[in-house]
Amino acid sequence: MSNKPSIPQGTRDFGPEEVRKRQYIFNTIRSVFELYGFQPLETPAMENMETLMGKYGEEGDKLIFKILNNGLNDPKNQDKSRSGFEKVMEGKNSKDLTERALKYDLTIPFARYVAMNHGQLTFPFKRYQIQPVWRADRPQRGRYREFYQCDADVVGSKSLLNEVELVNIYNEVFTQLGLTGYELRINSRKILAALAEFCGGADKMIDITTAIDKLDKIGLDKVKEELAQRGLNEEQINTIEKYLLIDGSNEEKLNQIELLLGHLEIGKQGIEELEIVNRESGPGLAGSNLIIDFTLARGLNYYTGIIFEAKAPATVKMGSIGGGGRYDDLTGLFGVPNIPGVGISFGVDRIYDVLKDLDLFPEGVYTGTQVLFFNMGVAESSKAFSTMQLLRKQGVRCELYHEQAKMDKQFKYAEKKNIGFIVIIGSTEVQNNTGVVKNLKTGTQQTVPLADLSNKLFI
Repeated sequence: MSNKPSIPQGTRDFGPEEVRKRQYIFNTIRSVFELYGFQPLETPAMENMETLMGKYGEEGDKLIFKILNNGLNDPKNQDKSRSGFEKVMEGKNSKDLTERALKYDLTIPFARYVAMNHGQLTFPFKRYQIQPVWRADRPQRGRYREFYQCDADVVGSKSLLNEVELVNIYNEVFTQLGLTGYELRINSRKILAALAEFCGGADKMIDITTAIDKLDKIGLDKVKEELAQRGLNEEQINTIEKYLLIDGSNEEKLNQIELLLGHLEIGKQGIEELEIVNRESGPGLAGSNLIIDFTLARGLNYYTGIIFEAKAPATVKMGSIGGGGRYDDLTGLFGVPNIPGVGISFGVDRIYDVLKDLDLFPEGVYTGTQVLFFNMGVAESSKAFSTMQLLRKQGVRCELYHEQAKMDKQFKYAEKKNIGFIVIIGSTEVQNNTGVVKNLKTGTQQTVPLADLSNKLFI
């Protein structure tokens, strides 16, 4: 008995219609990246374990897909394999068991690339990358184990102009996709660092940000409970609660955070940076799509400055559809210090679900073949084929039905494939060098000289 075919949980197949929709998203994002001067880059699907581990915080490291070494079932390797499993069960890594892992995101591999090639790069180096990543997460709506990221990063510059441009890239992409009701929330890790300093010291930073990052999922009371479990006292928790309850317009929020944390140098720096990005991002963004949100933490340890999180319109139940931030010494993790960077990412799989739910895909996205030539016989199909080849050279997507068949069958084929036009070339049309053209959407039909097909109908 044969096994029923299946795919791994958290992964998906994409048929032709879905691929066209996804390509529409990719092409929109790619065109905006190129418009802003970013260059394409690709890195391997797998990285060495030490490249990834320890870069994403305790929660992120748990989600890295590890690749087992070859030959573990070889009797010669049994002792090594056994000791490797024991180390892994103790929460340690073992090269006896695994040395490589699937990449968790595109940022760390990019930092590794910059560290390896910094001597040949022209800085600031602006790159974009569109590739799949993998996370050992629990699959659910909008959360997959294999998914695409579309990243844009600038390294070698500390200028806040980069953050302003990234804000506008988000706006340009989402506007072109029709997601005008999106929100782009921003905060600063410097402000979070100031909060940690105010609550006892920098060593509290990870405890505070890890708990705050769960606010949307578990609520304020549960966050306070977690902070208490992480060793913060009542006074410190009350300060964090006051911080999390800051509300109002962007300007009002900045005024309130100034009163709470502006006396600390790192807090002052973070506030000034937020003020600049809020002011310079443009009148079409500041105070509308762009929202300063002090509850935004983004638990990844490598962020050092402005952080971003893009959210879908409120009419759709979906989490983050993009995010990013500044990381001023990420390449230092690979022995090449002092190369600042900032970047953003688009969550294409979630954006796809949002566009589908809101019915925002343009009608043309669904179209593959534009014209179907009917197969009316040997001589007729030969004429149809030569005509079709001329149309293809002019950019018209067309095909010839694969065999002579009843017209009703060929009509149904065109309808199922959402083909807009059919061309029928029978014996009379061969003699007259014409074709009968029917628009399947309007039902109109006319006889057209074959030489005029593209000019009159399709281009």
